[in-house]
Amino acid sequence: MCLGIPGQIVEITDETRLMAMADVSGVKREVSIAPVLGAGMKPADVIGEYALIHVGFAMALIDEHEAAETLKALEGLGEAQETLDAMAEGAKALEGQA
Repeated sequence: MCLGIPGQIVEITDETRLMAMADVSGVKREVSIAPVLGAGMKPADVIGEYALIHVGFAMALIDEHEAAETLKALEGLGEAQETLDAMAEGAKALEGQA
């Protein structure tokens, strides 16, 4: 099953490559925003927006209420914590390389 976990786009990290930083329950991860940019949209247009994040891609924009409800449902299934733990471990590994 593919898991999309809600995250908020907090900054653009590379406008040319359409990459942004997403905050997923306090864990920050760089993601591609290319899939969610509609015609005429600029990368800055998605700052502050919520998206479903899957394997490094923002797959769909959602509103804040839907993000909270989705995260709540995933936590109830135990799926969210497993994904957040994996993301946090990945972030720690990257920090160790710097």
